Amino acid sequence: MAPIAPLLVAFAGRLWENDQPESLRNIKAFPKKAPMSSSKEKPKPDGRRLRSEASRLRIVEAMRDLVREGQVAPRAEDVAARANVGLRSVFRHFDDMETLYREIAALMRTELAPLLAEQLPPADAPDLLEQLVARRAKLFEKIMPLRLAADVHSHTSPFLREDRHWMNESLRAILRASLPAALTKDRALLDAFDAAMSFEFWRRLREDQNLSVAQARRVVERVAEALAK
Repeated sequence: MAPIAPLLVAFAGRLWENDQPESLRNIKAFPKKAPMSSSKEKPKPDGRRLRSEASRLRIVEAMRDLVREGQVAPRAEDVAARANVGLRSVFRHFDDMETLYREIAALMRTELAPLLAEQLPPADAPDLLEQLVARRAKLFEKIMPLRLAADVHSHTSPFLREDRHWMNESLRAILRASLPAALTKDRALLDAFDAAMSFEFWRRLREDQNLSVAQARRVVERVAEALAK
């Protein structure tokens, strides 16, 4: 069974208040849920449907947790055991993997919303780059297992490819809104900052060069500081 979509980085509903830069407010989020109907129109709960939805959520959470623990492609048997549901339930709920990816991506967006909604530091802050790198490190460490698993299977999933592109564009928009105008008006310089503070660069430092979080942060800070001079 294939693994889940990253989060990435992702948003749940509205993540920024109106005082955030326009470039951030324009980032697309998941469609908002339709308003709930009034109590008079609300049908009586269907016990079977509620149990089915609860099982579905447990399956999604089980997949997410197994991937976080290092299973790039959790087996259906492992998912069923972790979710405490029957094996047939796993296949019945998620015979379409694209649906599973979307379900888990939505769950991750809710979890990541507080990280992405943090107030951006002012562009003239003396420790601006250090703050930005610290935020990226925190985010990337949280999504690392999910993103690595998703990348393995992105060649078979249009949704995973779209989700990765959306995440990269969202992080670039946040970076553009965070840096001083003097650094963002140069397209090549902005591209360099974007690459240096990307998940791909972070993954290389952590996975390929075997650096600790603190060491990787310092490397990214050094690169960003050099670009800012």
